[in-house]
Amino acid sequence: MPYTVDIKPSALREMRNLPIEVRRRVDEAILGLETNPRPPGSAKLAGFRDHCRIRVGDYRIAYQVRDRILLVLVVRVGHRRDVYRGM
Repeated sequence: MPYTVDIKPSALREMRNLPIEVRRRVDEAILGLETNPRPPGSAKLAGFRDHCRIRVGDYRIAYQVRDRILLVLVVRVGHRRDVYRGM
């Protein structure tokens, strides 16, 4: 059963500021979370119970997986040097 992917408004704003080619790759990666919320290469974030991240080149997508309600919530999208600040 596929998961529903929801993107926080702040993450949408971050995505709009990405270069167009990176944005396309990030969009593809986010769509892939519908069928597999923990794809190969994903990692749990230290200090969080249900947060994960996936890499897209030098960019990261930080998201929550809520298995009980089959929801993936994209929390942050950004360059690897900035994405974890303030989480």
